[in-house]
Amino acid sequence: MNSPTVKSYLPWVVATALFMERLDSTIVNTAVPAMAASLHVTPLSLKAVVTSYILALAVCIPISGWMADRFGTRRVFSIAVAVFTASSILCGLAINVPMLVAARILQGIGAAMMMPVGRLAIVRTFPKSQLLTAMNFVVIPALIGPLLGPTVGGLIVHWLSWREIFFVNVPVGLVAQFLIHRYMPDYRSETPRPLDLIGLVLFGSGTALLSWLLEIFGEHTIDATSAAILLLLAISLLAAYVWHARQMQYPLLRLGLFRVRTFRISVMGGFITRLGLGGLPFLLPLLYQLGLGLPAWQSGLLMMPTAAAAMGMKLIATRVLGRFGYRQVLIVNTVMIGFTICLFSLVNSSSQIALIVLLGLAQGLFNSLQFSSINSMAYADIDGPDSSMASTIASSLQQMSMSFGLACGSLITGWYLAGLPQTDQLAVTQALHYTFLTLGGLTVLSSLTFWALRPADGESISRAHLIEVE
Repeated sequence: MNSPTVKSYLPWVVATALFMERLDSTIVNTAVPAMAASLHVTPLSLKAVVTSYILALAVCIPISGWMADRFGTRRVFSIAVAVFTASSILCGLAINVPMLVAARILQGIGAAMMMPVGRLAIVRTFPKSQLLTAMNFVVIPALIGPLLGPTVGGLIVHWLSWREIFFVNVPVGLVAQFLIHRYMPDYRSETPRPLDLIGLVLFGSGTALLSWLLEIFGEHTIDATSAAILLLLAISLLAAYVWHARQMQYPLLRLGLFRVRTFRISVMGGFITRLGLGGLPFLLPLLYQLGLGLPAWQSGLLMMPTAAAAMGMKLIATRVLGRFGYRQVLIVNTVMIGFTICLFSLVNSSSQIALIVLLGLAQGLFNSLQFSSINSMAYADIDGPDSSMASTIASSLQQMSMSFGLACGSLITGWYLAGLPQTDQLAVTQALHYTFLTLGGLTVLSSLTFWALRPADGESISRAHLIEVE
């Protein structure tokens, strides 16, 4: 199973799929204005196209480990890539927003099965002495995807149409399938744990309903009574899951891990921080294209410095954390993230491109350090047998926070827009400026969650954990 051939090519298999997933998740944002014009809707209304994908990830990631144990890593990974590729074609063929959202949900389901299973295959194939090298190789596409995605998306929209951005996944998916069938090992559990189906229904329906409420608040009129009833229902479903999980021997998400202080602070602090950051990949292209009047390809270029800086920070994050410690880094760095978000409120049509690039670089550096710190600290006091469940919980809540953050960012922008048409360049720019100030302030406040850390927290973490990416 762990032959030299498998060890040589398995990282390429996982890296190919990861590149496709990360490229797709960033390439769409740049094309939102063009998609809105083609489908005859407002740009803000297309936030569902992005959030539906992220939410599908959050709902389906918890069952990815069970699927791999039950059906084998090769079969699950192959089906996941096939679903992702086929749903990409459906996205490109969509004739309206509901069809596009449905196809994006299928994409999210495929991605949720694809990446955790690929990571599991890497962990089971390589010994610990080689794991860091393998994971460092695999993680590079996750950073190259956001670097190329906005630019590639902008160029495709400028020269072709928004539909072609989804067809890019087809050749990559075919290459991935070839590699999977030749080099993907087939790991499975001899005694797989039972699937917590009730927990999946409670957790999935609760998070989906809560996200949907955030969507309709910004786009439709709903009376206060109906909104309150739906909100109560969503909270009740999630509360029911909490009660259910405590009664189960094998729950979908084992919430007892939140008793570990460093894990709790990492996951919940990261959740709050991403509420401010989650909307930026969606809102910044709107600022550049609708507010500043830039074409899609230039908007994509302005998104590149953030991703490039994130790659650079990965090289020094270990030394920064070793020098200052997790507590000091997370408190100060969270404030700096909020400050840079606020600075985007100063960007207007008279701003120099060089200053926008510098701001993007700063944002990328701080974001990368934040995510490396949060993602690695979550495992500081987690025992080996619990690391898989801890990863599942952290990944699920990470995707939820990104979905909620994007929805909140769009909701706040719509509120500041106060019913003015989204074709009004001045009104859109002003609304986005106020939104950045609000999100930046929320992010600064989230730094308070990290005051509960102790100076020595995180010292037990190995360097390998720092390769985790957002």
